[in-house]
Amino acid sequence: MTGTAWMTVARREIITKLTDKTFLLSTFGLVAILAGVLGVQAFMANRATEYAVVTSSSAAHQMAELVKTGAEAEDDKLTVTLSEATDDTAAQTKVRDGDAVAWLHQGDDGWVLTGKDDVPGDLLTAATTVIRDETLTVNAAAANTSVEDLQRGSEVSTTLLDADADRAGVAKAVGFALAMLFYLASFTFGLALANSVVEEKASRIVEIITTKISVRELLAGKVMGNLALAFAQMALFVGVGLVGLSFTEYDRFLPMISGAVGWFVAFFVVGFGLLACLWAVAGALATRTEDVQSTSTPLTMLTVAVFFAAMLADGVIKVVLSFVPPFSAILMPMRVLEGSAPWWQALVALAILLVTAGLIVRGAARLYQRSLLQTQGRLSLRQAWSTPE
Repeated sequence: MTGTAWMTVARREIITKLTDKTFLLSTFGLVAILAGVLGVQAFMANRATEYAVVTSSSAAHQMAELVKTGAEAEDDKLTVTLSEATDDTAAQTKVRDGDAVAWLHQGDDGWVLTGKDDVPGDLLTAATTVIRDETLTVNAAAANTSVEDLQRGSEVSTTLLDADADRAGVAKAVGFALAMLFYLASFTFGLALANSVVEEKASRIVEIITTKISVRELLAGKVMGNLALAFAQMALFVGVGLVGLSFTEYDRFLPMISGAVGWFVAFFVVGFGLLACLWAVAGALATRTEDVQSTSTPLTMLTVAVFFAAMLADGVIKVVLSFVPPFSAILMPMRVLEGSAPWWQALVALAILLVTAGLIVRGAARLYQRSLLQTQGRLSLRQAWSTPE
């Protein structure tokens, strides 16, 4: 059994979680919320809009035809339907009764769109553009010139000091989502792991388990089981997010996001494994469930610090912390997503995280092994480190 002992422990951890109704409800509840938010975004982005416009003269109807053509050519999700009323009063009645959203007619100084209590912005924009261009064409012909001559020198173009503004906005939103996933996974699974350890310790069942397998194998199984669950949950959330994003107006950023997600997965596995070992130690240092809050306080503060650093760090501080474990588990993938970190910096940060994780795992294994079977009371780190095996 020794060769596969840790796998048996990991399997038990996974089965215990998958049969926990609270875990399943929270997981699928978050999936439903995420899918709902993205579904609303996709619906709003792809929703077709139809506007009914009424006219009361032949000249207005001809102009409305041009508005219809121009508006539908500009936006393929916009449809304009036209109708004619016998006179102005009949046209106003149609608008008041909701049979039309606007009445297009000529005023003293140009054309007027009359709505009941509002004129839709996209319809107004389309009508303004079309009517302006048509009026310019007529006036240019009357002045024996061309529209191009009249408009020469009037073009307004734009440039951006920050050409990647859209990318930065998407990177910030996705970075926040990834940081939240890491925080939730680290805290939720970590606390559950610590409680699992102390419950086995308090019930003395751990004394029976350690007669069959080594303490290090027990630690490895618990960490790997929770890592597998956290990774599966994270992959589910990310998968739903990427699929949902493909139906929104931000689908053009999918290649960029997918590449950054690959880095996030690598950093997540190492970073979570590092923290999971420390959570197991927090449970081993406690004797009762009530003690976990005290033994895990430094780890809770560290997890919160990582999350807030991901949200608030900027400039040089962000660059430096992106190489410092465990902050690098979040900040480096975020920098990759923003385009401010080349691939070699991500590899260097990952290497540093791996080396640090290896050292911490060795230390955590020693603390776990020396404190797990100590039941006389809550231990400090110094006591656990100096306790003989």
